[in-house]
Amino acid sequence: MSLRSTPYPGAQAVSRAIAVLKAFTDAAPRLTLAEITRATRLNKATAYRLVSALEKEGLITRDVNGEAYRLGPEAIVLGGRALRSNDLRAVSRAELEQLAQATRETATLEVLVERDILIVDEVLSSQLIGGTPSIGTRWPAHATSTGKVLLAHLPAAEQNAFLRRTLSKHTAHTLTSTEQLRRALTEIQARGYATVSEELEIGYAAVAAPVFNEAGRAVGALCVGGPAARLTAARLAEIAPLVVQAAHRVSIKLGYQPQQAK
Repeated sequence: MSLRSTPYPGAQAVSRAIAVLKAFTDAAPRLTLAEITRATRLNKATAYRLVSALEKEGLITRDVNGEAYRLGPEAIVLGGRALRSNDLRAVSRAELEQLAQATRETATLEVLVERDILIVDEVLSSQLIGGTPSIGTRWPAHATSTGKVLLAHLPAAEQNAFLRRTLSKHTAHTLTSTEQLRRALTEIQARGYATVSEELEIGYAAVAAPVFNEAGRAVGALCVGGPAARLTAARLAEIAPLVVQAAHRVSIKLGYQPQQAK
């Protein structure tokens, strides 16, 4: 049997429509047709047809002034369904609540998506100065505790592929040297958790531990984060065992067997 060498009919249109939806980000939640055209590299006529079709289905809607577009109510509905169908999120929820209560800091569940981490669930800090709602937010993996702990547990080939590309700098503390990051990942894997302090943003610190599935692969990470003024190195060291234990309990619920770890 020969493999199909030509795209399926309609596949290109679907890919282009998805590209339009992905053009909307936290940094650019509202886009004009010209901005959508530039972001997707589609010609204006094609972009207009796709936007019109997506608008008709409720996946995109016009702003009140009618000059820009944003994601519509049906996109919100689909996002909610995706979150509710996520087994990892459901299994982790109780642990996030307990971590947030025990530490009085924000607890999050995050997964690796390409070169970023994605926040899929969170329980906010009970303190006056704490986190803001961030579900759906993406951050560069190499500058976060969750990203580092997930990178540390990637298969060697995948980790090497990640490290071959340029590492963006976000503060003076961000690790942008491939060799420095590689050494840090080796230490994180041996230690079982990762910490960061002001590597992504000045004033923010966090600690994270990996969650493993039944196959022994790290599929997510639990994190406790907050102001660096509260989460000093000593405080992060105190919280780390709580995060590690919580992540281990989630892993067990996902079918992970400790003897799988090397």
